[in-house]
Amino acid sequence: MAQANAGSEFRIVAREDYSDVTYMLEVTHPQMARAARPGQFVIVMEHEHGERIPLTIADFDRERGTITLVIQAVGKTTKEMQAGCKVGDSLFAMVGPMGIPSHIGKAKKVVCVGGGLGVAPVYPQARAYKESGAYVIGVIGFRNKDLMFWQDKFGAVCDELIICTDDGSAGIKGLVTEGIKQAVAKHPDIDEVVAIGPPIMMKGCAEATRAFGIKTIVSLNPVMVDGTGMCGGCRVKIGDQVKFACVDGPDFDGHKVDFDDLMSRLGRYKPTERAAVERWQESCRIRSDQVIDLKTAVLGANAEPPIDVQPNTDG
Repeated sequence: MAQANAGSEFRIVAREDYSDVTYMLEVTHPQMARAARPGQFVIVMEHEHGERIPLTIADFDRERGTITLVIQAVGKTTKEMQAGCKVGDSLFAMVGPMGIPSHIGKAKKVVCVGGGLGVAPVYPQARAYKESGAYVIGVIGFRNKDLMFWQDKFGAVCDELIICTDDGSAGIKGLVTEGIKQAVAKHPDIDEVVAIGPPIMMKGCAEATRAFGIKTIVSLNPVMVDGTGMCGGCRVKIGDQVKFACVDGPDFDGHKVDFDDLMSRLGRYKPTERAAVERWQESCRIRSDQVIDLKTAVLGANAEPPIDVQPNTDG
């Protein structure tokens, strides 16, 4: 496991924005890139006083020495990273790879399902299955075609690719469960399904395969603090056992996961998460107002500022 601090190693070498809330950061760290395996995650701190957040590894390139993260700006820290992380900047710290790598095994025919942001972390698994010699069927789903990303990457590692959109603007109309049903109808010899996405989506995938007895693996995303199993925040119910997603997972048997308990636990943090976003947005507004007030004092209310004197609206 590799880690560093003070931004000494984790330089952002590429960034791409896929939508107004989804963005990709490619971070350099050769040692971590060599160690990474499909299904693992890292814990990231953007700056010295930042929150520690877990992010699943969406890709890794051992030759270039990089780790790819695909992030959705839904909370205070991910919004802050969206506003502040630029190419050439460095993350303060990144620890990993963490978690048990996905068991690729010797399955001959596999369906890899990604919903929304879950499209990114299921990609390394689809690639690994393809490299192992399996016949890989990709099922990726989005709300609409404007939110789609990585369909070309999946097309390169999948023997078949089924795209689903909620509104039918691309591929077939419907949820990823419709794609699973289509794949199962065409291929009765599917050995395994891997599904990553929001809990409600993974629950739907597990129910779609249960009647067929198809092994279904999901990657769980409970709130995580230390990533070493000590805090207990990421505990999940798997059958009649309690597991910690950080050290026992994040992959689990989808047919045994108590998704209702998982979603209930995630919901408990919503008020705190909303309050954190509101405080951060207010601090951004105050800083922006202070810059504007300073310009007015220096230049006068009606003066045009020079081109390099602009309010900081990045938060």
